[in-house]
Amino acid sequence: MPFGAHETMEVHEILTEKLNMISHFNLYASQTKNPELRNMITRHQQEEIKSYDAIVAYTHDYTQFTPVPPNTSVNHVMPEDIQYGLNNPSMLAPETNAVLNEYEVASAMLIAHKNGAMNGVRASLEIADPNLRQMLMNGAINCINQAYEVFLFMNQQGMYQIPQIKDHTAKTFLHSFQPVGESVKAQHSDQAGQKQGQGQSIMSYMQNQQMPMSQQMSPQNMGHHMQMGQGTPAAGGAMGQNMGSGRQQQTSFGQMGNPGMMQSRVQGNMPQYRANQQYNH
Repeated sequence: MPFGAHETMEVHEILTEKLNMISHFNLYASQTKNPELRNMITRHQQEEIKSYDAIVAYTHDYTQFTPVPPNTSVNHVMPEDIQYGLNNPSMLAPETNAVLNEYEVASAMLIAHKNGAMNGVRASLEIADPNLRQMLMNGAINCINQAYEVFLFMNQQGMYQIPQIKDHTAKTFLHSFQPVGESVKAQHSDQAGQKQGQGQSIMSYMQNQQMPMSQQMSPQNMGHHMQMGQGTPAAGGAMGQNMGSGRQQQTSFGQMGNPGMMQSRVQGNMPQYRANQQYNH
């Protein structure tokens, strides 16, 4: 099964990004002296290699669907583990050193994962193939978790400090949003129930329209439509008028003996309800 033009271009960009990330992580691992950071680089690189290979394999023959699950876990982190506030932050400026320091390596990884997450989510919104879409979504979630893991390392090392806002200011600003009132919830719940009932009535009518004309005019189906009209006043009113016209046309048919005339008149009465049918759907 071929891919669409748009998703083909999106996957091309994602694979190019993953290819560069894998290559750059080799450089980062060779230049850092921190064993914790080096271990993180190796793990993240292996995850990117798996994700890259899975997408390449699927786009080559459309059958090897082996999505890589988001394996980077950050569920053990608690809010109190995060260090807030500024404590003599380091001064930063562009440098031309041949060797990267720990901050430069960690920040480069963080930016790579952030971009990978954003680009993966954006690309997955343009993908038609469900398997390919799942692969890109898993890759984006993995980048989100990996970015957070890098942030945690930098935050603990004092490389990524979080400026604070006054507690009173934050609460005043955010507490302006209030929960949805119970009356609003009840109103929308009632409306949803009414729409579901109308949808069931219209589905019954649509199924009846697929019957031959002789069955549609049978006493059982005529009675069913009259009952359906009781549940949905708007649709039922139009149905009642149409069914009444159907009886009159049936009488005319018996008197005039002209089937073609009867059929044209009955069909002439139907578009009014069909318009309502399309609108409600």
